Amino acid sequence: MAIKTLPLPENETERLIALQSYHIMDSGEEKDFDVIASIASAICHTPISLITFIDDKRQWFKSHIGTDLSENFRDLSFCTYTIASQEDVLIVPDASVDERFATNPVVSEAKVTFYAGVPLINEDGFALGTLCVLDQETHDFSEAQIDALKALAKQVVDKIELRRKVTTLEKMNQELMNANVLIQKFASMAAHDIKNPLSSIKLTSQALRGRQEIIQNDGCLRLVNMNISATDNLLTLVDEMMAYSKNPALLLKKKREFELKVLVNRLLSLLVVPDNVQIDLPIATHKVYFSIIAFEQILINLLSNAIRYNDKNKCVIKVRFADTDEFYQLEVEDNGSGIPEEYLEKIFTNNFTLKTKDRFNNSGSGIGLSTVKDLLYLLNSTITVSSTYREGSTFTVRLKK
Repeated sequence: MAIKTLPLPENETERLIALQSYHIMDSGEEKDFDVIASIASAICHTPISLITFIDDKRQWFKSHIGTDLSENFRDLSFCTYTIASQEDVLIVPDASVDERFATNPVVSEAKVTFYAGVPLINEDGFALGTLCVLDQETHDFSEAQIDALKALAKQVVDKIELRRKVTTLEKMNQELMNANVLIQKFASMAAHDIKNPLSSIKLTSQALRGRQEIIQNDGCLRLVNMNISATDNLLTLVDEMMAYSKNPALLLKKKREFELKVLVNRLLSLLVVPDNVQIDLPIATHKVYFSIIAFEQILINLLSNAIRYNDKNKCVIKVRFADTDEFYQLEVEDNGSGIPEEYLEKIFTNNFTLKTKDRFNNSGSGIGLSTVKDLLYLLNSTITVSSTYREGSTFTVRLKK
């Protein structure tokens, strides 16, 4: 005979989500749970006791005393009624005369007659499974046995709640450790980036000092303005870094709208851009809503690398931008020295360098691109590179909105 359609808890979808958060299904047998199930069997004088968890299709046994079975179809489970009811215990004295269970193969074939089950209700009120006892004989179930079964069920819930909280704390601790590593790398990269505008200030200051007749030289005002502009931009960058150092979450969470071309021009003013460098920016106006601190650090690193590692007489850097439903796509293409194919993945690993000096005769630190990749990972975003050795490279960043 067909099994009747069993009832579902009113909050079944939320209950299943809660169950998944414990990662308890198919987690294997454990002695601590077996001890609780054994005590339940002894107190209730039943040969079978189970600690079960129920998902959308099956009932899985975390502990199974008195049977070799480790799971059951949900549609054949007495416990489905237990988690769907509003009662704190379900007792079936004789299943063979109960219309809910009489035709169930567990009763008609396995001859299970007696059932008592307590729902395992978590701290949010969801019934995740049961602690139950079964027998092939009828039983008189006392209030003391009911209370004991409830107390043991609470121990099961306390145990899985504690485990989930420990797992959550371990995950948070790992995320904190990852964040600390990123902070160190970010600070190193940012300090490296600060050297560029400082170099610009130093060079223009030296040029000013070398003038013999400062007041009579018209070019002096332009150099002074360059110093002021570079200094202002540097102070802005330092202010953003200070805000981030006080609250690292700002790097990932503080988003605001900005205009791409304005931002790029401001970043370029922080860099030493030689006369033979041509930088092509997107013609269209693009409004971007993103973490500006993260965006700045990613772009300044890519632009700086494109300028520094270019061995052509005419250096051409192209910045492209696209806006899709899910991503912002940023590309920085250059006609520089390129990257050998065997190093295309390695350049994103920490402390890896190609051991070549840049156009300013400086060596790379090996932290810039690895930090960019780590930062993008935390932003659910990616960076890839395509390159032809001695011809140039294109870095593509996909920023998750």
